[in-house]
Amino acid sequence: MAQLSGATQARETMDKEECNRQFSPTLWSKRIIQPFEGSNEHPVVDAHIKALQEGTARGKAVAETILDVSYGPGDDEKMDIYMPLKPNPAPPVFVYIHGGYWRILGKEFSGYMVPPLVESGAVVVALSYTLSPKGSMDLMVDQMRRAVAFISRQYSHFSGIYLCGHSAGAHLAAMVLATDWSLPEYGVTPDIKGAFLLSGVFDMRPLVQTYVNEHLKMTLEDMARNSPMLKVDAMAPLAGKCHIVLAVAEHDTTEFHRQSRELEQSLKSAGFNVTFLDVPNVDHFDLVEKFCSEEYQLTQVIKEVMFGGVKP
Repeated sequence: MAQLSGATQARETMDKEECNRQFSPTLWSKRIIQPFEGSNEHPVVDAHIKALQEGTARGKAVAETILDVSYGPGDDEKMDIYMPLKPNPAPPVFVYIHGGYWRILGKEFSGYMVPPLVESGAVVVALSYTLSPKGSMDLMVDQMRRAVAFISRQYSHFSGIYLCGHSAGAHLAAMVLATDWSLPEYGVTPDIKGAFLLSGVFDMRPLVQTYVNEHLKMTLEDMARNSPMLKVDAMAPLAGKCHIVLAVAEHDTTEFHRQSRELEQSLKSAGFNVTFLDVPNVDHFDLVEKFCSEEYQLTQVIKEVMFGGVKP
């Protein structure tokens, strides 16, 4: 358990005010953005939502789309599929799980990385889940696991699944990596060949005393049960098969940096091939907004892992 000492110490020493600051990416952004009229969100979040909407519209314009596909019986258990206009007989599938601190956004905002990926021959699948406070963390994790199993069962011609999540989505993607696929409810072991975990929360326990937990309403036990940092042993079957990319923004908070670094070390100790990226000149939000650019560092890394099959 030595690899958890830094996270444990952070949880025990940060007071509530400092925890709130560390889990408030908006406070660390260097961009000056005017608020949108009538919005209740922070101006950086407003701009982020607008960028994702515009990027998703561009994604729909360059791909064949199948929208609102049900992966389960729940009203929120839907996904959007973006396919290349030129058919690929065995494409890799890029499964995207959105952020928003488990309370905002959805698949409708999640097609902004589509153009450079589908043009390279990948299929992009954007997932939705039941947001808090309606949805519990246990439910969200379960939904993402069932969604990946559904994709694997229904689209077996794929050449491999590559998970990607941003912020809260990175947490959920990491929890998918810790799934026991032998359980009968899944009926399949997905061929997960890569995971891109971008500015994620991997030790949930510090969140218990923050404003984020006002809508999650989780106990410390709930937080521990849903902390990927404590689930690395359960990820072990993927070691040697799944290339994991951990990325943080230069202007992410100290805690986001620390958690990604600690997960990197834990994964490497478990035998994973891990790439760590500290992306310069971006904050927590435009870290992913720039995915629409073919020249962007993260876009290039993702394409190299998916199509090159080697460490960037």
